[in-house]
Amino acid sequence: MKDELREKLKIKRRFFGSVLREEADRLIADYFISEYGGHDSFFIYNSFGTEADTKAIISALISAGKSVYLPRTEGKNIVAVPYGELRKGRFGIEEPVGAAFNGFADVTVIPLLAVNSRGYRLGYGGGYYDRYLKEAHTLKVGLGYSFQITDEFEEDGWDQPLDEFICERGIYRFEKRL
Repeated sequence: MKDELREKLKIKRRFFGSVLREEADRLIADYFISEYGGHDSFFIYNSFGTEADTKAIISALISAGKSVYLPRTEGKNIVAVPYGELRKGRFGIEEPVGAAFNGFADVTVIPLLAVNSRGYRLGYGGGYYDRYLKEAHTLKVGLGYSFQITDEFEEDGWDQPLDEFICERGIYRFEKRL
């Protein structure tokens, strides 16, 4: 079920028109900077392919003198590494070189294929972000497009919920869990 939904949403993202995508990415970046720009540190995915673009957000944060960290895979985990020199990682995504950051950023920005109305995301199936977020003391924000909001999946016990989701239509906030 989840694998079928993953494939369906990858196809939807691939055929999301370039003009619509550019406008959606601009709106997402604007919402993000307006809402979270006052924070000091950010752990943010380095978008590739058809993911909601993070390049403009990363550029704006760096220009504002914020601390920006990108993920790097290490075995079955991801670590936050200060933005800098990049090299292709195991999944073909540009990852930062250098020593990992020991701590948690104020805001963690997470990729997704889908998000449900309870704030749980459907990722790519490796569990990297769920393992990281389980221990992280950070605001968890997903980025994507409005067509990625769906209740077509149920979360698993190990899934870590988002606090908020940003798409071209605005910011969705989810109920806090204790």
